[in-house]
Amino acid sequence: MSDAENLKRQAAARALEHVRSGMKLGLGTGSTAKHFVELLAERVAEGLEVVGVPTSEQTRALAESLNVPLGTLDEYPALDLCIDGADEVGPDLAMIKGGGGALLREKIVAAASQQMIVIADASKHVAVLGKFPLPIEVIDFGVAAIRRGIDKAARGAGCHGLLTLRRTADGHVFVTDQGHLILDAAYGAIPDPVSLAAHLAEVPGVVEHGLFINLANRVILAGADGVTVLDRA
Repeated sequence: MSDAENLKRQAAARALEHVRSGMKLGLGTGSTAKHFVELLAERVAEGLEVVGVPTSEQTRALAESLNVPLGTLDEYPALDLCIDGADEVGPDLAMIKGGGGALLREKIVAAASQQMIVIADASKHVAVLGKFPLPIEVIDFGVAAIRRGIDKAARGAGCHGLLTLRRTADGHVFVTDQGHLILDAAYGAIPDPVSLAAHLAEVPGVVEHGLFINLANRVILAGADGVTVLDRA
């Protein structure tokens, strides 16, 4: 296992300490969340009783293969805890998420959870959000017009940058589990994430964006010097 993957697993292991039998858990998407699901499966095999609600079909397939009991958000609309990764973690635990393309389901599950714990390696902790391109999920109708709307909204929040339609490794247009497209916005820096989130929410055709604000209660960061825990003020 590489050093980076080992750090992710350390963060996942610390998050697992918050899980108790009987909990209904939101299961995140991405390489760090994958470690959590794997470690959770080991505890389930030992007798831990939980139900997981996956945030993507990818996570669902992994959890099913490891015999983690699963349910849906319709069956369990109020969750105890959501464990997920992040692409960037900024001041007061505002985050950019959606590098794995599951931002819509991730945000719905996070909002339905009593607590959200984010796990990441320490390199994801930044002073200003935006170096990682911001994923913006849009419908597949009128994408050129939606782009113009996003650009105008971003300028209103002091952001400027190129919007790129996300594609798969083999060149096909990336389609989310909900059948939408993703535009990745390379803003470089987001001076006011709250303002940008509000502006983007007003653009017709934007389904959701990857700014997660006031959702994470705790962030667990694993680095060369050990594990650091950050709590939202």
